[in-house]
Amino acid sequence: MPEPIRVAIALEGAGAHPAAWREESARPDELLTPQYWTEQIRHAESAGADLVTISDSFSVHRTLPDCRRTDLLVGHLDATLIAARVAPVTQSIGLIPTATVTHSEPFHLSKAIATVDHVSHGRAGILLRPSGRTDEAALFGRRDASGLSPEDHRVEVADYAEVLRRLWDSWEDDAEIRDVATGRFIDRDKLHYIDFEGRYFSVRGPSITPRPPQGQPVVAVSVENADDHRLAGESADVVFVAGRTADDVRTTVDGVEAARSAAGRDGREHVFVDLTVYLGATTEAATVRKNRLDNRAPVDVTAIGNRDDAAVFVGTATDLADRVTELVGPDTGATGVRLRPGTIPDDLHAVTTDLIPELARRGLADPARTASTLRGRLGLDSPVNRYATGGVR
Repeated sequence: MPEPIRVAIALEGAGAHPAAWREESARPDELLTPQYWTEQIRHAESAGADLVTISDSFSVHRTLPDCRRTDLLVGHLDATLIAARVAPVTQSIGLIPTATVTHSEPFHLSKAIATVDHVSHGRAGILLRPSGRTDEAALFGRRDASGLSPEDHRVEVADYAEVLRRLWDSWEDDAEIRDVATGRFIDRDKLHYIDFEGRYFSVRGPSITPRPPQGQPVVAVSVENADDHRLAGESADVVFVAGRTADDVRTTVDGVEAARSAAGRDGREHVFVDLTVYLGATTEAATVRKNRLDNRAPVDVTAIGNRDDAAVFVGTATDLADRVTELVGPDTGATGVRLRPGTIPDDLHAVTTDLIPELARRGLADPARTASTLRGRLGLDSPVNRYATGGVR
C-alpha cells in the first residue's frame, strides 16, 4: 500500500478570498470569538485531517503591503493563542500556528509553543514567517527589515529555528524530580545553557518551560522560490510549497532534499503542496461562486495574486482528488496537500465531507489514522535531546 496522503487545512478568518466574509454563509460577527475557531478545527479533526495551520501576521492589511484602503482592513486573533485555546478540546489533529519571526523573540515563542504542546499532549508545531513589510516594522519601531535580502531572511529564520530547538532541548526529559524529601522540584544538572550566538540575536537559555512531549514540536516553513530550498532543507520538518505543476513540485522537493543532505540532517521532512480551493457540486457551480466572490472583492484579485503564490483550483471534489494525485505521491516526492478553503464554511465543509472521503475511497488517505503526537501522525522521528547525550551543559 502506498503511504497515505497527508491532508492539512489552512485556516484564515472567513477564508482565503478577500470577499469571503461577505458570503451569505459567512459568520463575520464570530471571527474574533474562540467558539468560531474551535468549531472549524474540530470539524476538520472529525473528518480526519492531519493538521491545521492558523494564519497570522502583524498587519491588518489583508492583501497589499502598505495599503491604505480601509475596505481591505481585516482584524484577527493571535494564532498561537488560538492553538492554545483549541488544544484542550481536540484529540488528534495537529495545531500549527504562524509566527512572524522578524519581530518576535525566539525565547518567548519557544515557551508558548512548548506550552501548546503540553496542553495538546504532543500535537503542536510552528510555521515560521519572515516579514520585510514596512507597515509591520512600524508597529514595533525597533528595526526596518525592508532592506534585508532573501539571504538575510533565510539566515534569521534558520537561526530562529535553531534557537527554538535548543531551548526545547534545554530541559532533559526527567529534569523535574519533585523530591518532597529534599525540597527540590528540578534537578538543575539536567537544565542546560544553550549559549547561542548568531547574526541577529544571542540567547543563553535555558528555557523556563519543561521539554515538550514531542521533544521538539514540528517546525514548518513555506517555500516560495528556489532561495527557500536551503532554509527548508536545513531547518524544517514540514515544508509548504506553491507548486502549480507536478514538475514544479518535483523540482522543489529535489532542491529541499539536496539542501537537507548538504546540511547533514538525518530523517525526512514532509512536503505539502498548497492549493486554494473553491468547490461546488459541478464545475460550473464552483466557477459561478468564484466569479461572484471576485466581483465582490474591493480590488482586482488577479492583480493581487494568490497568497504565497498558491495554485487555485475551481471545480468538484472528485476533480480536486484527481488534481491532488497529480501533485502528491512518488512521482513528485510530495507527501501531502495543504488546502486553503476560499470560503468558510462552504469550501471547508466541501473539503471535509467530499474530498477527504473521496481520497479515502481511492485508498489514498487514511482519515482513521491515529497517533499520540503530531510527529507520530506524520511518521517523523522523535528528536534526541542534544544536551542529554553529551552536549555542553
